[in-house]
Amino acid sequence: MNVIAISGSPRKGNTEWMLNRLLEILAQSGAKVELILLRKKEIKRCTGCLTCEDRRGFCKLKDDMQEIYPKLLETNAIILGSPVYFEMISGLLKNFIDRTCPIWTKMKGKPMAGLAVAEEGIGQAIQNLKTYASVCGMPWTGSVTALAKVPGEVARNKNIEQRLKRLAKKLIQQCQSNATVVLQDKEE
Repeated sequence: MNVIAISGSPRKGNTEWMLNRLLEILAQSGAKVELILLRKKEIKRCTGCLTCEDRRGFCKLKDDMQEIYPKLLETNAIILGSPVYFEMISGLLKNFIDRTCPIWTKMKGKPMAGLAVAEEGIGQAIQNLKTYASVCGMPWTGSVTALAKVPGEVARNKNIEQRLKRLAKKLIQQCQSNATVVLQDKEE
C-alpha cells in the first residue's frame, strides 16, 4: 500500500506534524509513505488554458508538478493537509488542487483523507477537501481537525494522536477493500 500526503502549509508547524504522525502510523502498518511539502516545490499557477485536455493529460507548464503527477497516479491513497486561512484551505493547497486538472479523472477510486489546523475555527476547509474528493471520484475516508495558535501545540494533544490512529485504520481498511475489489474484477 502506497500513501502520499501533501502539506499545503507555507511553514513547518502543526499541519506538517499531523501529516508526519499519520504517515508514521501508516508506515508501522506496512504502508510505503511519502510527504510532499508544497512550500518546497515550484508549482506555477494554473492558467485555465485547458490544453491538458487536448494533450491527453499533460500540462504545458513545466515545474515540479511533472514529478508529482506520476506519484499521484501510482499511490493507493491521498491525504491533503492544510492550515485554515479565512475558513478555507491555504492558497498553496488550492493551487496544487487546480494543477491536478490533467489527471483528476485518473484519481477516481483512490481513498482520500484530510487534515486541517486553525486558530479558531475550521470553517469550510474540510468541506473544500471533501468537494475536491467528490469531483475526482475519490471516496472520502475521513478527517482530523485541530485548533492551535502556535507551532507545536497539536503535538501535545493526546486526543489528536488517537484521532490520527483511527483515521489511519480507516485508510488501511479502505485501501484493503479497494484491493479486494480490484482482485475480484481481475478474476471475473
